[in-house]
Amino acid sequence: MFDLQTQPTPYVEAATTESRPAWDFAVSLISATVQIDQPSGDGTRTVGTGFLLNAPRPDGSPRIVLVTADHVLERMPEREARIGWRTELPDGGWRFDPQPLTIRDAASDPLWVKPADRDVAVMEIQAPETFARAAIPMAWLADKDTFDAAEVGPGDDMQSLGFPRGLSANRAGFPILRVGRIASWPLTPISAFPTFLLDFAVFPGNSGGPVFWTPTPRRAGEPETPRHPYVAGVLTQEVIVQEERLGIGVVVHADYIREAVAVLDRQAAPAP
Repeated sequence: MFDLQTQPTPYVEAATTESRPAWDFAVSLISATVQIDQPSGDGTRTVGTGFLLNAPRPDGSPRIVLVTADHVLERMPEREARIGWRTELPDGGWRFDPQPLTIRDAASDPLWVKPADRDVAVMEIQAPETFARAAIPMAWLADKDTFDAAEVGPGDDMQSLGFPRGLSANRAGFPILRVGRIASWPLTPISAFPTFLLDFAVFPGNSGGPVFWTPTPRRAGEPETPRHPYVAGVLTQEVIVQEERLGIGVVVHADYIREAVAVLDRQAAPAP
């Protein structure tokens, strides 16, 4: 398998997802999703996907966190990568505006952290004001009980955002939206099943992208569906067997993003 500085903006609590239409939730995630890349020096580059999380520190002070897959950053050996900011223009258009992103310190130690044995990475970053406002709140992340409470099961649709082979939806650098169906069972408890499978084609560059659920219109006679959209996890791999791509993605449950943020919190805690 393979997958492929400004002052912080004050934290503002986002509106509840209960009143947000599905398309608005998707657009919010699109706005928070960015391309991460690092040129390799031979005309190629390592590309991945990340998204921004509004995760205040334990003392309540503002903090913007970049979420991606751990291996995306591990496969970028240099201290500096690039993050694909986008700038809105006066005429309503957008300009792709990638900027340097330091991912290792002067000793080449990683600036990101991860939960043990999970392919998820988070790191605190300084984001432009527009992107700091676009960062999604922690409340949008599924926790260990969300799938059971929402009665999620095999065949349910999930959506994902990413940059397959480094391709964006347009010249402005927005991510590409894809849809796939849950292809594995059981899904919980996540302590036993920390990942799940998604039936859709995955390419290098997709890794680190958010996988999320939004409601679809319900036909007469169908059971009630959960009202609240949520981020279900992080896309980390595609499944390959004997060099054959199976068109199946591997998703790490979103609760491990929460766990990674908790690692950041512990690192920031003052020494006793």
